Amino acid sequence: MRRSPVYAIVRAGGRQEKVAVGDVVVLDRMAAAPGSSVNLKALLLVEEGVITTDAAALSAVTVTAEVMQHERGEKIHILRYKNKTGYRRRQGHRQDLTRVKVTAIKTGK
Repeated sequence: MRRSPVYAIVRAGGRQEKVAVGDVVVLDRMAAAPGSSVNLKALLLVEEGVITTDAAALSAVTVTAEVMQHERGEKIHILRYKNKTGYRRRQGHRQDLTRVKVTAIKTGK
C-alpha cells in the first residue's frame, strides 16, 4: 500500500497522532455516535515535502474522520502492596476507546 503524500499530526484525546487519508486510528473515547463524522485539530501538515506549522495556515486545514466503533482497551491490573503488614489491594482498569477512520485532509488551498 502506497502512503499518501499528505499527512498531518493531529491532537485527539490529549495525545498527538500521525494520520493520513485512509488510516484507522484508536483514540480516547469521543462523544460521537458510530457512523458520524468528527473534525480533528491539525498541529502540523506535510504536503508533498512542504511542512506547515504556522497556526494561521493550519486554521484552514480540516482533518475529517468517521467514527467506526467504540471499544474498550486491554485490562491492566494494579496491585498496591505494603511490606510486613498484610496490606494488599488489587484493582483493574479498561480504557474506553474510539476507533476512527480518516476520510479527508483538506488544506484550504
